[in-house]
Amino acid sequence: MVNFALRLVMTHLLRAAMMAALFISATAAAQPNTGAAGEVVQTKSGPVSVERLATLSEPWGMTFLPDGRLLVTEKPGRLRIYSDGKLSEPIGGVPKVAYRDQGGLLDVEIDPDFARNGLVYLYFTEEAEKQPKVESDTPDPRLGPYQNLKDVILKGGAVARGRLDGGEMRDVKVIWRQEPKTIGRNHFGGRLVFAPDGKLFITSGDRQRFEPAQDLSTNLGKIVRINPDGSIPDDNPFVNKKGARPDVWSLGHRNPLGAAINPASKQLWLHEMGPWHGDEVNVPELGKNYGWPVVSNGDNYDGSLIPDHATRPEFAAPTYYWHPAVSPSGFIFYTGSRFADWRGNVLLGGLSSEALVRLTLDGNRVMGEERISMRRRIRDVIQAPDGAVLLLTDAKEGELLRLTPASR
Repeated sequence: MVNFALRLVMTHLLRAAMMAALFISATAAAQPNTGAAGEVVQTKSGPVSVERLATLSEPWGMTFLPDGRLLVTEKPGRLRIYSDGKLSEPIGGVPKVAYRDQGGLLDVEIDPDFARNGLVYLYFTEEAEKQPKVESDTPDPRLGPYQNLKDVILKGGAVARGRLDGGEMRDVKVIWRQEPKTIGRNHFGGRLVFAPDGKLFITSGDRQRFEPAQDLSTNLGKIVRINPDGSIPDDNPFVNKKGARPDVWSLGHRNPLGAAINPASKQLWLHEMGPWHGDEVNVPELGKNYGWPVVSNGDNYDGSLIPDHATRPEFAAPTYYWHPAVSPSGFIFYTGSRFADWRGNVLLGGLSSEALVRLTLDGNRVMGEERISMRRRIRDVIQAPDGAVLLLTDAKEGELLRLTPASR
């Protein structure tokens, strides 16, 4: 009982500290941003130059084409190409998106055989064709006081693929959907990653509905694995389990906003948002359960406590976690040569932490962390063909930034 009371007191003290930090962050964000080609940030490996390449409307995901052009999504529903210092007009043929709060046009990825087939994959949120007649969502005390109960749109995440032909997406077809669609709320997940065997991993959030993450009859709160055409691989773990969705690879996830293949082990790695603290890095294995919402190293937004991972060893524990939260988004393994000290490290964006986070590894163990202050919410990270690092910032007027080593 004493430990419980102590943890509750610490929880409220941490919340007060977080609110103060958020106030300071918001005040700083209100100041004019003078970042330009001459901006330099300090890192443990030396100074890094930050160059602003373009301004976009709420950019979310990006991927390089084989010819070096960069595909970038804007959450309101636009897909653009950045090349030779310019942004293209929006590409035609992109599906209509349900743009609200965390929903919209999210990630973009190209087919491993893009040079031959020209296929591009998009994760987006869509409305149901038939909408319910309700006036309010049902509140959940675990989400705390700030709940948008007036969002009563029935919607969910979806993945579509189409052929990129000049400035158009042609033959666009939805190959996967979150099921069931739910009213309102957020947590769509939304990252797309191709494995070395050509299978497509999709990160699917729990839609802030908690319990579906443990329910195998839904694909909410799951890592999903499908073939590029949307069919189900025969070796998925729940293909022959009655009542289970065959697209599920692993379960018990909250809101994974970053995923990448480790080039050394060829395994999928991901991170996911914790509730109030407890953000995690996981290496999701076939059929394993990662515990959400039964366990977490964070707690609910109303202050109610969630048992830690250590209390329930039947659930797979995270490889690494943060307390307090960094709010991770975007994820790569750096393999370039421009940043020699970063080679083999993980780079991920921090939203609330306004940082580029660098993790050093020993196999599947995280051995160290560096937070490089960017004074901006970082939504996505990618390695350019020349070894530079590109970032997307999370803002109405978001930026495409290029990082390169600066002269000492």
